Amino acid sequence: MTQSKIQNTGRRRILGKAAAATVAMMPFMGPWKHNHVYANSSDKPIRIGLVHSATGQYGVSGAAEKRGTVMAIEEANSRGGVLGRNIEYVWADTQTQPHKAMKVARGFINDNEVSFLAGAVHSNVARAVTEVAQEFGCIYLNTNSSAPSQSASDCHRVKFVFDANGQNFALAAADYVSNHHGRDWLLLINDYSWGHQTAAAIRKTAALYGVNIVDEILVPVGTRNYVSILKKISRINPDVVATAIGGDDYIPLRAQAVDLGMHRNPAWLNNQQDWPDHFAINQASLFGVFGTTWYHGLKLPGVADFLQRYQQRWPDSQIDVPGNVFYNGYMAMKTLLDSVEQAGSTNNIAVIKQLEQAHLSAHDRMQHYDAYMDPRSHHLQQTVYIASNNDKPKLKRDYYKILSALHPKDIADDNEKTCQLESYADTPTYEL
Repeated sequence: MTQSKIQNTGRRRILGKAAAATVAMMPFMGPWKHNHVYANSSDKPIRIGLVHSATGQYGVSGAAEKRGTVMAIEEANSRGGVLGRNIEYVWADTQTQPHKAMKVARGFINDNEVSFLAGAVHSNVARAVTEVAQEFGCIYLNTNSSAPSQSASDCHRVKFVFDANGQNFALAAADYVSNHHGRDWLLLINDYSWGHQTAAAIRKTAALYGVNIVDEILVPVGTRNYVSILKKISRINPDVVATAIGGDDYIPLRAQAVDLGMHRNPAWLNNQQDWPDHFAINQASLFGVFGTTWYHGLKLPGVADFLQRYQQRWPDSQIDVPGNVFYNGYMAMKTLLDSVEQAGSTNNIAVIKQLEQAHLSAHDRMQHYDAYMDPRSHHLQQTVYIASNNDKPKLKRDYYKILSALHPKDIADDNEKTCQLESYADTPTYEL
């Protein structure tokens, strides 16, 4: 459906009490501009479409963020729902494939009457979902993909980005690593948008600290044998290997670096590290310095209770403690549902305006600093942590040693100033 057709549909009016009653009894077939009779009815649930992957490169992380969004929905329902309405969700495996994600998102809107969309770790998947979401005006929570373009050149009025991005992590890590491990760096990156954009962010940031990029190696998605790549790195002999390798590609890289005795020299910097990836490897393969947004071992109010709620809800999960991916999914959904309550409506423009002014306390988010939504880019500005392997664990799964906590204003991405959001008027009104 083209945007012009959507906007024409949006001009329909429900006229008269008889017509209103008839419409309320019928299944809703599309995003009308005014659907207040049915949309605001307390007997109609608020339905959310989850586009988390369960297979492909980010299948494990997709399952983790799904647990987060589902737990936030269930907790809201236990408090009576939102606006007196129960919250439901529908989910389909997007398989870490953009074309599949686009089809799923369109089906959720056309066939399942979802009010909102949420999910995605792979940035190309997020871009595909965003294209559909903006076409209809359906608010989309990009829970965990972190290519800097998501809140810059690929920003959109309906999309809100809840993970820190590659530039944020690069700014957080560059000072620490350059001062502790040397200034000759080699880049090792996944050959897709997140990898390329993160590499560009590392280059830009590293230059501020006098770092010399001695080489760059592209790693195709799906790589499982890194021996030749690691031998090439050994010959080049950089001070630091700065990586942007994610998901299932990360696990064999780490194991083979240990096998070749390369896990301590050179030093390793992973721009961003997701808890599900660390969880899948043994402790010996957890080496180097990396960025994250949250850790279950933080000594902050609320963390212990959050851990307990996770374990009670997901007792059979192989990942038996929550990590940053789960956390981002949970917090994104909680923020959305709170914003719907504050807006007093599921109307997309009303909810967008609430999300744009979200200011979230450090206490409520279990981080060191308050977080806030940047209304110009729709990117949540939050604390970023630099961590390394914890060689003296005191807790179960106490894998991380937190080295520093960075204030969001100190790691802001200047590229987000290039974001050009659609106007409210050019965003189709959407309400279910």
